[in-house]
Amino acid sequence: MVESIPSLNSTKTFNSRIPFTNHTLPSIYSFKTKLKSKKFASISVSMSSSQSQSQDQQHLSLDSLIGNSSRKDELFGSIRSSLPHCLSETNLHLTVPSLKSKTRGKVLNETSLWWFDKTRHITSNAIVSFPDKNVTIAKKCSVFPFEFVVRSYVTGSTDTSLWIVYNKGVRKCCGNIVPDGLVKNQKLPANIVTPTTKAADHDVPVTPDETVQHGLMTQADYDEASRKALSLFEYGQSVALEHGLILVNTKYEFGKADDGSILLIDEVHTPYSNRYWIAHSYEERFLSSLEPENVDKVCYLCCNVCLPL
Repeated sequence: MVESIPSLNSTKTFNSRIPFTNHTLPSIYSFKTKLKSKKFASISVSMSSSQSQSQDQQHLSLDSLIGNSSRKDELFGSIRSSLPHCLSETNLHLTVPSLKSKTRGKVLNETSLWWFDKTRHITSNAIVSFPDKNVTIAKKCSVFPFEFVVRSYVTGSTDTSLWIVYNKGVRKCCGNIVPDGLVKNQKLPANIVTPTTKAADHDVPVTPDETVQHGLMTQADYDEASRKALSLFEYGQSVALEHGLILVNTKYEFGKADDGSILLIDEVHTPYSNRYWIAHSYEERFLSSLEPENVDKVCYLCCNVCLPL
């Protein structure tokens, strides 16, 4: 008997400061040399106000301008409502208070920008410009309220990870039938999309039918977004493999623009949205029942590794 996982019942203006060369990844993705750890002082947040396509940019230090987070949220809310585009800030010091680094926000932002540029042949995205290393200006979208999680391996350790639920006997995952006989960290017969919505304190998997039945998306929108997610993932896997990495799983988010088009938003293939394994040692370790060499956000946080672009 098949058991199911419990669930809920463009034109872009890129700044020329970052060269986008064919398949030349930011150095965060180059693991052929030994990683070097560096510890940094505190983070400095910057904000940019954009007026039309003017090249005038006003930079302010939010830390010195605003004394508390509620005032900062109020300011950003005012900016977002008054501009035709959204102001998106990448600053891990705000979401991970114990993390002190001058470059992580820049690395994450510019890594996403590289991938946004490289995946334009697959899907349009919401990026308009990036006036600061930690700031991206994006088109306002009606965001679909869940993530398109794409998986290629039976792995993971959280309650909703594919290996944990599979090991409990579950074979139907978000509308996908996973075959019997797989072991931990084994590659799936094909990549699968497992949409996941956000609950108060944890992720909740949903099926494609539920996304439509609950009015989260139309069937046509879901089909288009899931096709794009799979194509993005396949492309990401091929690029990662060229650089000695296996892209194991990731998440994508999409939104609908005013003209009805579905755009890729948020972030793409960063260490905080991906799970990466080292490719050259995977097979040997898998056959020896050892965990793959892992390069993901846990390593990124705990080891305090920061590779400049």
